[in-house]
Amino acid sequence: MEEMSLGPNGGLVACFEFLLDNLDWLDEELGEGDEESLVVFDCPGQIELYSHIPVLPTLTKHLQQHHSFSLCASYLIESTFVVDRAKYFAGTLSAMSAMIMLEIPHINILSKMDLVKKQITKREMKRFVDPDPNLLLEDARKDTNEKFWKLNEKVVDLIEDFSMVSYLKLEAGDEDSVAAILSYIDDCLQWSEHQEPRMRDDDEGVRDEELEG
Repeated sequence: MEEMSLGPNGGLVACFEFLLDNLDWLDEELGEGDEESLVVFDCPGQIELYSHIPVLPTLTKHLQQHHSFSLCASYLIESTFVVDRAKYFAGTLSAMSAMIMLEIPHINILSKMDLVKKQITKREMKRFVDPDPNLLLEDARKDTNEKFWKLNEKVVDLIEDFSMVSYLKLEAGDEDSVAAILSYIDDCLQWSEHQEPRMRDDDEGVRDEELEG
C-alpha cells in the first residue's frame, strides 16, 4: 500500500481489482465443488465495495456463470445502530445500495441483538426491523438544523419508494435466532430443492445401523 500511496480502503479496493484480474486463481482454489457444498465468502465491511465500485457485482456474476453458484448476500449492521437513528438510516441506505448493486438474493441482519435488549422495547424494535422512515423525520424536527429538513424528507421518500429493506434479528448466543437466519439463507439458495429425497427404506436402514451400533 505504501508503494502505491494507498490508504487502507484504497488498498482493499486495489486488492479486489487484482483478484478480478486473476480469477483463474480463484477458480482453481474453488475447484469443481458439488451441489451439497456451501461456500462462505466473508467480505470486508468497506461500503465502497458495495455501493459504487463494481468489483463485487463482477465477482458474483463470475461465480454464477462459471461455477453455477446459487448466491445469497447477508448484509449485517450492528443492532447498536438503532440507538443512533442517523447511523441506522445510513446503514439502511447502504444496505439498499448493496441490494441494487449485487442483484442477487439478499437478506439484511441486525446483529448483536443482546447489546440492545435493555435499551429498546420490542414495540420500538418493530419500527427498526421494518424501517419506519418517520423515525428519521421525528429526529430531524428535534435535533437537525431546519435547512436539512428537506434533505431528510427526500431520504424518507427514497426508502418508502423502494421499500426494499427489512431486517432479521441475530443474537449469536440464541440457537433459535441463528437457526432462523440459516433457514432464510437456505430458502434464498433453494438448498433443500437440490437435495436428494430420502426414501423410507433409507431412513429405516439408518435407524437399524444406529441400533446395532
